[in-house]
Formats: sequence, C-alpha cells, structure tokens
Amino acid sequence: MIGIVAVSHSARLGEAALELALQMVQGPAVRVRVAAGAGVDGDGVPVLGTDAVAVAAAIDELAADCEGVLVLMDLGSAVLSAELALELRASDVPVRLAPAPFVEGLLAAVVSAAAGSDLDAVASEATSALGAKTGQLGVPENAAPAPDSATDSSDAASSSTVEDAGEALVRRVRVRNPQGLHARPAALIAEASAGAEVRLRRLPDGPDASAASLSRLLVLGARQGDEIELTVRGAQAATVAERLSALFDDGFGEGTDAAAPAPAPAAPTEGPAAVEDAPVTIASGAVLRGRGVSPGRVAAPVVHLAPAVAEPDADTVIAVEERDAEVSAIEWAAVAVADQLRTRTAQATGEARAILDASRLLASDPELVSEATALVRAKGRSAARAVWETGLAHEKGLTALGGRMAERAADIRDVRDRIIAEILQVDMPGVPEREEPFVLVATDLSPADTATLGEGRCVGLVTEQGGPTSHTAIIARSLGLPAVVGVAGAVGIPVGATLLVDGGRGTVEVDPPESRVAEAAAAATAVEFDGTGRLADGHRVALLANVGGAADAVNAAAARAEGVGLFRTEFCFLDRADAPSVEEQTAAYRGVLAAFPGRKVVVRTLDAGSDKPLPFANADHEDNPALGVRGLRIARRRPQLLDDQLRALAWAAEAESAQVDVMAPMVATVEEAREFAERARAAGIERAGIMIETPSAALLAAELFEVVDFVSLGTNDLAQYTLAADRLLSDLGDLNDPWQPAVLRLIGIVGEAGRAAGKSVGVCGEAASDPALAPVLVGLGATSLSMTPRSLGRVAEALSVVSEEDCRRAAEAVLGARTVDEARAVARTGEAHAEFL
Repeated sequence: MIGIVAVSHSARLGEAALELALQMVQGPAVRVRVAAGAGVDGDGVPVLGTDAVAVAAAIDELAADCEGVLVLMDLGSAVLSAELALELRASDVPVRLAPAPFVEGLLAAVVSAAAGSDLDAVASEATSALGAKTGQLGVPENAAPAPDSATDSSDAASSSTVEDAGEALVRRVRVRNPQGLHARPAALIAEASAGAEVRLRRLPDGPDASAASLSRLLVLGARQGDEIELTVRGAQAATVAERLSALFDDGFGEGTDAAAPAPAPAAPTEGPAAVEDAPVTIASGAVLRGRGVSPGRVAAPVVHLAPAVAEPDADTVIAVEERDAEVSAIEWAAVAVADQLRTRTAQATGEARAILDASRLLASDPELVSEATALVRAKGRSAARAVWETGLAHEKGLTALGGRMAERAADIRDVRDRIIAEILQVDMPGVPEREEPFVLVATDLSPADTATLGEGRCVGLVTEQGGPTSHTAIIARSLGLPAVVGVAGAVGIPVGATLLVDGGRGTVEVDPPESRVAEAAAAATAVEFDGTGRLADGHRVALLANVGGAADAVNAAAARAEGVGLFRTEFCFLDRADAPSVEEQTAAYRGVLAAFPGRKVVVRTLDAGSDKPLPFANADHEDNPALGVRGLRIARRRPQLLDDQLRALAWAAEAESAQVDVMAPMVATVEEAREFAERARAAGIERAGIMIETPSAALLAAELFEVVDFVSLGTNDLAQYTLAADRLLSDLGDLNDPWQPAVLRLIGIVGEAGRAAGKSVGVCGEAASDPALAPVLVGLGATSLSMTPRSLGRVAEALSVVSEEDCRRAAEAVLGARTVDEARAVARTGEAHAEFL
C-alpha cells in the first residue's frame, strides 16, 4: 500500500481536497494524511503556513504500514517544508515529492493508490493529472507538466497488479450514465480493473487509455451513448471484464436515462480477434427509451441518415511543390461552405436561423483553416486529411468538456465534412429525400441537416446521441417534430421498420400493433384551438400549456393556449457545475412570462433528482433516487437554492404582467406544504401551491388545501408512486397508465377536496393531453388541464361535445372500474358495463 501526505498552507483547503478525493474510491481504504496550516493564533483563528515537523510526523505515521509515501504540495514554502521533512523524519520508507497540481494530483494519486499501484506509478499518475484539463481547454501539450518518469504510469500501475498478461478478452460496452466518464466513474473503473491489465478505447476512432490511469480515462472524453471497447488481459481477465461490464450497464450508480438495455456486449474472444463494428439489430416489438426532447406521437417507416464522409487517407504525403495548391483548396472550400450555409441561413427562421448562422461562422473560422493549412505545409497532409485531423481535434476538445459544449461537437463534424466534401467534389451526405413520410434515425444530426427537415417528409427524429440542449432538440421543437434522443442502439433499427415515436414519454416502439399506429395517426392530426376551453353547456375549463423555456412559451402563445399550467424551470439549471444566480434566473423567467401578459403562468420550482440529478443539488449517490432527495426535498439540504429561486420568480413576476402562481414538486406532508407556502409568500409570491404526485398528498388533499392556494396533479409521477412502477422502465409501461383505477380514485379524492375548499385543481401530467380522458378529469374535479400545445385543439374538441353533467357521470362510472380496460370502456358510455360488475 502507498501512503499519501498532502501539504497545504490552508487546513480547510487540505481537508476539502481530501474529502473530494476520497469520494472517488469505494474499495480498500487509502492511507492519506493532511499536514496543513501553521496552527492558530491567540484568538483561535487558523494561521496560513506549513510546518516541516508536521509533515515529517505524517510521513513517519504512514511508514508503519505503507511500502512508500508520496508527498503532494500546494505552493511556495510547502515545497521547502516537504524537503526539510525528509531530513527530519525518523523512518526510512521510500518517499517521493511530486511536482503535481495539488487538487487534481491528490485525486489521481488516491485513485491510483486504491488500485494497488506502486510508488512510481502513483507519483507518475499524480504528476500527469493536469492532462485531462489541458486537453479540455486546448492548452498545447508542452504547456502541461511532463511526468517525472519516462515510464507510462498506466503500464507501471498495471504491472504491479497483473499476474499473467496472456490472451486478451475483448468486449464492447456502452456509456449509459448521463454525465459520461467523469472523475467518479473513471475512479470506479480504475478500482474494478485491479487484477488485470485493462485498456479502453472509445469507438469508432477515439483515443485509448489504461484503466489504471484516471487522467487518461478522463481524456477519453466518453459521453452517454458512446461505445467503448474493453481489452482485458491477465489471470483474472474474465472476472474483471464482468465487473467492468456490470459497472457500465448500471450507469456507475448514477442512472442510465434509458430503461431499455444497451446492445449486448460482444462475447469475449481469445487473442486479438477483431470485434464486429455492425450495430446490433433491434427486433420487432422492442420498446426503446431515451430522452423525449420534442413532444408528440407519430408512426412512420424508418430511414437512416446517409453515412458520413469517409476518413481521408492518412498515408498520403503531398510533395513540397504541390502544397500551395492543397492550401488553396482548403481556403476555397471553406469559403464555398460558408456561402452554402449563408444561403440556408437566409431561408431559415427563428432558432434554426441562429444555429445555421453559427455553423456558417465555424466554416469561416480562421483558426480551423489556419491549423489545417499548417498541417499541409509542415507535414505534407492532403487538404482533405488536414481538415479531418483539425476538425477531429476540435471535436475531441468539445466532447471532453461535457454538458452543452459536448453537444456542439456535431456542429464541428458537420462543418468538417462539408469542407472535405467540397475539396473532394463529392456529394455531401445528409437527410435522404423521400416521397412518403418517414422517421429519421441517426447517431446524431448536424444543425444544417436538422434545420432542413421542415422542407421534407420527415415526421419524427430518433438519435443515439444528443441532449435537451442540442441543436437537434432545439430545432425539432421549433419544427414541431416529435423527437427522442439518447436512444441506445437506435441505429440498429432496420430500415423500413415502422417506428412509433413518442416525444413526450421518450419511447420508441419498433413495429407496434396496427391499433397503436392508428392512435398515433389520429393524435398527429392537428386540430385548431380557438383559445377558449369550454364544455357544451358553456362551463369553462382552462386549457393551458406545459413549457420548458421562452421558446416553448412563444410557441404555446401562438397555439392560443390560455396560459401556462406547468412551467418547468429546470432549463435554468441543466448542464451547470453550480446554480445560476438570482439575476440569471430572473432574466430567464421573464422570457416565459412575457409571452402571456395578463394571463396565468403556473411555475414549478426546481424538480431535480431521480432521473434529473444536478451536481450542485443532489450529487450524492442514492440507491433509490426516485424515492430520495428530489423536488422540494432538496431544500432540506440546500435551502438557499429554493430561496434564491423564489426571490427570482418574485422579481420576474413584478417585472412582467403575467399572473404568476408558484408550486412545489414532490410534496408528501402538510408540514412540507405549509413551510413552502410560508417561504414563497415571504419572498413576495402571492399564490403558492403544490404538486400532487404522491399518494400521501392525494389522501391529505383536504388538509393541504387549508395551507395552500391551489394544487396541480402530476399524473406521471402519481402513477409511478401509486403503482410502485418506475416510469422510466418500458417493461412496466402498462402500470404507468393514467387510466389505472387506483390513480383515478386518488385524482377523485383531490378533486372532491378542491370543490369543498372552492380552490382550483389543475392536471399537468400526460393524462391532460388525452382527449378521451379529459372529460373524466373534469368530472373528477379538475378546473384546468395543461398539455403540449399540439394537443390543445383535440382536447378542446373532446370537451366541446359534453356537458358538465356528462363529465360527472363518466367520472362516477370510472371510479367504480376495476381495470384499465374497464375504465376506458365505461368512460365512453358514462355508466358501468354489466359484464364488469
């Protein structure tokens, strides 16, 4: 075992760095001692400084049961103290002073030591710990400190743990956790690899790294949906391979955002046999899950995106006298592509126009062109190859950054391929042209391709990569195309198969039954909404929209929604390392409120947790996050997050003229509801309410109405918690049905309590957009229904032909139903069927 001493001027810094590092390991304890600060002054205030005696004592303490000790220092006199400590120590254990970055080095050293590496390997790993950060920020390689040993730390580490580097086992796994291979998963991989030599390669053409090297694993830049090839050697290869596969399949304990299993890894093969690159074919009847980023349901045959430009030959060397011509080819091609994109930009509107203009600027980027031309002049690369290598370097840099920046990698690939196609004078691959409607399936889409979808026959999108802020998602929403991204294995869906895409639920069904296709076709037919929800007898039912940002609000207003019944505020918090400021939030909220002057906007406070964890809100591992610290419960740990958001909402409401109501998610008790209402009113919010998402809240509805002004039923979560069925698990889709009798009875309890209290009861879950269920919900006591704008017309049409009495009669019949089928049947007639009694 290798011990580690962390020498810092600040005791708080040393302890905080150690706390961060120890979160990365879950295996055997790592021996670390912090020698920090120079005591306290007369008032008990810590004194900044370092003490050589304390450092020597820490080394001697570790020497008793460690084979070697690595010393890390923050700056200045810490180095002098560490050097002096070597003379003062009483032990003779080998000691290394590492010229490593303090925080990153400590983290890397702890992980390497936990994996069983020797002193040289731990020192080398710590010293090279800045590699991931310099790679992400584009710092030239010679700007980062070089390891103090010529030996590759990954090889050194593996040599101490592998008994027999025999024939290799090769497996493929897929990165399933939302944040990709960041520090914590990389640490788990390093630990799980103990006992074998393991290398990981990001497919199809990414870099590779030793599993023993935390820094090199981070440089892989692997994100959710990426495929990784594992090569495992050693006497324990099979056991280690199984451990690693299980880690990837489980999403490293962080969740997977996809209930459908990833394509099965290739069976282990002995020796260096190649693994097939062909995607695993998805069979008929399969239900895949990803992230729904643009609502709506549609069914149509599958068409795949045409393949990308082939990688230019790397072996071609251009003669010196011909290199000027290659440079000119790059410059002219970049100009031509920029002109093409400028033309498309002029034809586009809204967000599509802004995104295309950004791509045009990328094509005109002097850095991209100059770096490519430098490769031609210095190394004799062909024009096409130089652009390929330059684009790939830029793409890797963005991918390594993660979050929203990683989603911009598709933009770089698009511009790269366009310039190469122009240089080679070949057709640019893109969206195929078809006479009949189709669903487009791809690994990812470029912004230029996505923006042109509105001109063709594409009716839906499914991609393996991408996120809620990717250009694919943004443009799909602006075009009204149902879209699901992050669908593992999507490219294995056969061309021509019928695909039912549900952009609201995030599901993709392969060759569904004809009845499901007919339902989707009916749902896809647009029905205009006149802006007023009413029953046949004139009884008013407000029809509102669910929105997730300013663009959604503008679209909802254009669809004549009467207001907003659910404003999801998570968009302000996504893909950030820390929470947005009050000022940032205020500006973002005003963008939504401005679209509905004088009308109701119901805002839901931050609903992070479960399938939407945020690093600054609920980064702690939870064995069952759906039942953990999510929604309002985050305020138990981080009350300032809620207080800041309430203050921002109050400021935004004051600045705009919308009627702003604010509600809290995941409330289970009267005490929680009372405390939230008090905090909201103290912040300046006039009307405070809660979401009814738990059976507890539904059963306590009467008491809850005594402390809040309104409630809104989140039927998606209410079904999940009532039926104890994870709503992200496609195998349990039948249980997560708002027609479930137990769910309808709970809704009835809430509706009755609302009538008795004379307060409003909204429904903002998926149930509200079902035209067949809408009259039942009104009969159960709903005073408003909130849905995707595309559903407004159909729901209004269904309500316009029934009276309030019809709705109550249907509700009474449904409350007596015992099964989903029975509930649907009796709702149509308004009375219980004899065969069900």
